[in-house]
Amino acid sequence: MFIRNAWYVAGWSDDFDRSLRAETLLGDRIVLYRRADGSPVALENACPHRKLPLSQGRLIGDTVECGYHGLTFDGTGACVAAPTQPDAIPRRAVVQSYPVADRYRLLWIWMGNPDLANPDDIFPIVNFDDPTWGYTDGGVLDIDCHYLWVCDNLLDPSHVAWVHVTSFAGAGTDNAPLTLTRSDTGVTVARWIYGAPPSPYYAGLVRFEGLCDRLQHYEMQLPGIALNKSVYTPAGTGGPEAPAVPETYVNISYNFMTPLDENRTRYFWFQHRNTDPTDRAISEKMNAGARMAFEEDRAVLEEVHKGMKTPRTPAIDLGLDAGAKAFRVMVDRAIKAEQ
Repeated sequence: MFIRNAWYVAGWSDDFDRSLRAETLLGDRIVLYRRADGSPVALENACPHRKLPLSQGRLIGDTVECGYHGLTFDGTGACVAAPTQPDAIPRRAVVQSYPVADRYRLLWIWMGNPDLANPDDIFPIVNFDDPTWGYTDGGVLDIDCHYLWVCDNLLDPSHVAWVHVTSFAGAGTDNAPLTLTRSDTGVTVARWIYGAPPSPYYAGLVRFEGLCDRLQHYEMQLPGIALNKSVYTPAGTGGPEAPAVPETYVNISYNFMTPLDENRTRYFWFQHRNTDPTDRAISEKMNAGARMAFEEDRAVLEEVHKGMKTPRTPAIDLGLDAGAKAFRVMVDRAIKAEQ
């Protein structure tokens, strides 16, 4: 059902502390917390005795005590205490542990074979430590749909012309030609739109007046990470081979889809721009605009999920679905390879 051998976002790093936090990720019940030294822990959220959630127990030092009979587990999932039989800790009293790592203000979790988990494989955020780039606080949104519907949406530049009229839409977003490219790990759908006004969202952010050349770059990487890049440059200076000019404005929206189960997705995002690194007002304005647009997406995608789950008549595809279809093929191949 899901790619397992991959890094997913479990939450914002600041969301996890010295308390037991219960989550469901890829259908697995998990409890997360931090040790006294701040390092993160993720365990199966079920005591092996009678499956009471460990999140209903208590944290003692760096161990978790079950609230039913006191079986206690360390951060590796090993049972280190059995109060009702202190001299005979059950050999099978083990809970699964999941590799976790903090990076880019996010807590990442590896859902598959722990022997394959390498934090160096976490999706890279280029320029994250560059002090000349600004970023938004970002956000999180639960969407009642399968995560691949969100991925489809993030490989579809055309939907903005109808769903995001007051934000990301603009001339050419409805019918300008799209190009599709594939890599070993993802798909990109992109197009340049020439000599048009900036979209409403970017009109007050670009550093020049008049018409622009605009790039819509919609990229999706396995298992479900989207890099949506918007480039705005004065009309006549843009294009696939054109170098950046001093006025060129770049904003990258990083979007991380974590399936909760087959019917729910947790959607994390933040934006990264090549201007105004310390301007808090701009960051807050951008973040509010992005959340409004993603709420518009949620309203559509939840209805798409319901409609496609129980269709009365067959669904059809359009040419704009080529990127989404290509990515779904990659997902299916990755799942079959794991199996």
